[in-house]
Amino acid sequence: MKKVVLLAFALLSMGAVQAAQDPEAVFNRSCGMCHNGQLPTAPKKGDAAAWESRLKQGSETLVKHVTEGFNAMPARGLCMDCTADDYKAVIDWMSK
Repeated sequence: MKKVVLLAFALLSMGAVQAAQDPEAVFNRSCGMCHNGQLPTAPKKGDAAAWESRLKQGSETLVKHVTEGFNAMPARGLCMDCTADDYKAVIDWMSK
C-alpha cells in the first residue's frame, strides 16, 4: 500500500512543475528595474498589449530569450539562481 501511495504521488508531481521561487519576489529583485517602465522596450507588468506578441512566441522561446539574453535583455535576466520554471512563472506573473 505504501508503494502505491508513493507511486501515485510521484506521478501526480510529474505533471505539476512549479517554480522554486516566488515570481513576485524574483520580479522585485531582478526584473523590476527594467520592467517597471525604466526601459521603454521592456514590457511592463500587466501591459496585455505589450505582452500579447511575446506570449505568441511560446514559453520556450521566451525562456530562451531570458536565459541567453535578447536585445536589451541581459543574459539570465539578472537572476543568476533562477531555473527555467522560475522564468516561466515570472513571465506568467508579469503578463497578467
